[in-house]
Amino acid sequence: MENQHDTKESKVFYDPIHGLLELHPLLVKIIDTPQFQRLRNIKQLGGAYFVFPGASHNRFEHSLGVAYLAGQFAEALSTKQPELNITPKDILCVQIAGLCHDLGQGPFSIVFEEMFIPERRADLSDCRRKRQEISVKMFDHLLSTNNLHSSMKNYGLNVDGQNESDLVFIKEMIRGHLNTDETQDQFMGRTKDKYFLYEIVENEKNGIDVDKFDYIARDSYYLGIQSSFDHRRCLVFARVCRVDGINHICFRDKEVSNLYSMFQIRSLLHRTAYQHKTTRIIEVMIKDALLQAGECIRIEGSEGKIFSLSTAIGDMEAYTKLTDCVFEKILHSSERPDEMIRMLEQELKTDPSILFKDSSPSPTKENMETYKKMKKNIIEEAINSSSKEMGEAKTLLLKIVSRQIYKCLGKMKNPTMPEIDTWKQELARACPPGDNQKVTVTANDFEIVHFTMDYGITENELIENVFFYKKNQPDKPFNLREDEVSMLLPKCSSEQFIRVYYKNINEEVVETAQKHFDKWLSDKMEMQQ
Repeated sequence: MENQHDTKESKVFYDPIHGLLELHPLLVKIIDTPQFQRLRNIKQLGGAYFVFPGASHNRFEHSLGVAYLAGQFAEALSTKQPELNITPKDILCVQIAGLCHDLGQGPFSIVFEEMFIPERRADLSDCRRKRQEISVKMFDHLLSTNNLHSSMKNYGLNVDGQNESDLVFIKEMIRGHLNTDETQDQFMGRTKDKYFLYEIVENEKNGIDVDKFDYIARDSYYLGIQSSFDHRRCLVFARVCRVDGINHICFRDKEVSNLYSMFQIRSLLHRTAYQHKTTRIIEVMIKDALLQAGECIRIEGSEGKIFSLSTAIGDMEAYTKLTDCVFEKILHSSERPDEMIRMLEQELKTDPSILFKDSSPSPTKENMETYKKMKKNIIEEAINSSSKEMGEAKTLLLKIVSRQIYKCLGKMKNPTMPEIDTWKQELARACPPGDNQKVTVTANDFEIVHFTMDYGITENELIENVFFYKKNQPDKPFNLREDEVSMLLPKCSSEQFIRVYYKNINEEVVETAQKHFDKWLSDKMEMQQ
């Protein structure tokens, strides 16, 4: 295998979070592809940039950071425990997985993944899993389109033929899936003694991974939020221990407070920025605009096929062209969609005689005129429909950029989920006593947004699946209970909320809508007592 750090071909990136990042030449080859470069045009925090002007960072620099930390983590373990036999190939594979773990991200990140796709594509229920699978598909597309299999082989990786262990290993790390013990036997890229390598990039088992290390540090920096979590300590005080026959990454017992800080700063980021009331409604407005315009926007994919926003996810050539730039495309769309006309002309054939080439006798003048009228009607109908939908989408985005945002009326904790669908009608009917109803509010103008505040894991105890070791007993891993750490730790790891917004921003109308919400919320509180 070629030198892990070939200085002739490696590249140094300056990063405001991690400093100088020297990346392996193979990583540089992957970075210098259209499929990876598209991440420059996908905001890391989606709609938060419209609220926090510093949050302009993109998936591109986050991916570089994750690749760097993945390499640092693997190298730290290798140096500390040479008996683990972590090879340069192992480290390179972990770095590639870190670099490519977000290739499947769509426009405005979670807006596309968790909001647009579930409403437009009911067949894609598990959004997170689907994004990971799309990342794998995009990775395959990147390698084949740019002929990088040969480059990977030149650096000693097994990527084709009878031995694809390294390629399989990289894809398995991108997919994640460490949430159940049953999956341990499903990994094919590495043997069980190297199972711990799967915990570096994206660890769903306990939530401690370099993906989180980077985005907490990066998001905090660009949002201007102080973080007490130091991911560098995790790299220094991590070691691999054997737990029930499986090698896991464990941490020094004294690092438990630092790990709690990680979960707490993540929660703070959600409360302050990710779930900010204005961030969330802007993302809802972007989602609604994408839903309106989704079938009008056409993206050319493989073999010249045309895809919409919702179907481009199935064709990687088309998906490569799908970034946050769709916002500007809708915002500056023309009244008459020339691309739609061109596509329909192509579908209907410019020369109508083609339809009648096998006719016997030859087509009459009346037949030709009938077809021309039919084509004209189809195109006009498509133009009118497209103009209407694009016009509505454009109006929504214009409201965002001109700061005509839906007004937040308030929030409610622990909602009963099955009832949410009926609440818009209840809000419209919740007339306050003595209200003269000069202004009428409508159910359709209420927008209800459900969201969850948690620490990023499903367990009640944050460190339930984290293993620790003591300084004088480094090979004896153990769990810590929360009551052994501190009695001041949070007792609840997750809570549900809804926020109610009103779309009409006229002050008099909003004032009336606020009265309806206050009356409705008061009635709900009385019913729960």
